[in-house]
Amino acid sequence: MLEKLAFLEDKYEDLGSQLSDPEVINQQDLWQKLIKEHAELEVIVSCYREYQETRKAIEETREIMYDKSMEDELRDMAKVELEELEEKEVELEEKLHLLMLPKDPNDDKNVIVEIRAGTGGDEAGLFAADLFRMYTKYAEARNWKVDMMSASESGIGGYKEVIFMIRGKGAYSRMKFESGTHRVQRIPTTESGGRIHTSAATVAVLPEVDDVELVLSPNDVRIDVFRASGHGGQSVNTTDSAVRITHLETGLSVSCQDEKSQLKNKDKAMKILRARLFDQMVHDQQQAIAADRKSQVGSGDRSERIRTYNYPQGRVSDHRINMTLYQLDAFLQGDMDQMIDALITTDQAEKMQSMEQV
Repeated sequence: MLEKLAFLEDKYEDLGSQLSDPEVINQQDLWQKLIKEHAELEVIVSCYREYQETRKAIEETREIMYDKSMEDELRDMAKVELEELEEKEVELEEKLHLLMLPKDPNDDKNVIVEIRAGTGGDEAGLFAADLFRMYTKYAEARNWKVDMMSASESGIGGYKEVIFMIRGKGAYSRMKFESGTHRVQRIPTTESGGRIHTSAATVAVLPEVDDVELVLSPNDVRIDVFRASGHGGQSVNTTDSAVRITHLETGLSVSCQDEKSQLKNKDKAMKILRARLFDQMVHDQQQAIAADRKSQVGSGDRSERIRTYNYPQGRVSDHRINMTLYQLDAFLQGDMDQMIDALITTDQAEKMQSMEQV
């Protein structure tokens, strides 16, 4: 690891020189790319340099502690300082191990979240609406912005399907573990006998994909326009504002009709389609790698039951990390950080273990 850190330090210095080169500055796309890379390396290099300084201080302190010509009081002080320095060395080593873990290139991206009602009829639709509110409140707490993209409502205030975008730095890094099947156990308002029902909803969290990452030519898709139905104001059933985009090779299809503008609906549908295609491509790649299939935390398998929300007991349980919180009300109000932090820590531990086994 130390050899790799030394290499990264040299690369960091080289990038710094390039950023002050007038020829590079004149190439704005290249300059912006190098700035981002330099900033990412700065965190690692700063920690590495602090680690080096700590190790040097340890050596100097040990020399004082074992120097018989030194006064006893000075040697005692050196012993105390050495203990502190060795603790700091361990902490910095752990931090460096985390910083050296392979970084998910999507972590800083915005996300498209798709929630669909599963088994449970109307109750599943209401649960999908609860999940939508939970994620909206979580986004608000982190000063992220939420944009509705598409919604298909059920008759009693729930959703058959709701798709929305969360915009904010690091949104994908914290939301990506939400992909999977969410199960709810509670007494429905329509249940007169007071029996507990189990319903489910599936969540898909997809990173936003731009035109450069996944290029779609007009020949790759078929675009159909039609009249919107349901909510939408005076333009409903009077103009062809709704848009359906179909990817010809895979058959993937996305419809949007929430906006009165055909152009806005087309733009939203294209964003969703591009994200789904990218997600499918990444999923296919992961399926080809045995190590990725073994990962229980970040697999994103939407057939996997990942979490249960039990209303009678006031608990929420994540089955991937065997964690239960008896704070269901707060959790549904967007207080999710304790669970998400635990998922991130577990994922990092698994990656570190995989690196050590290589």
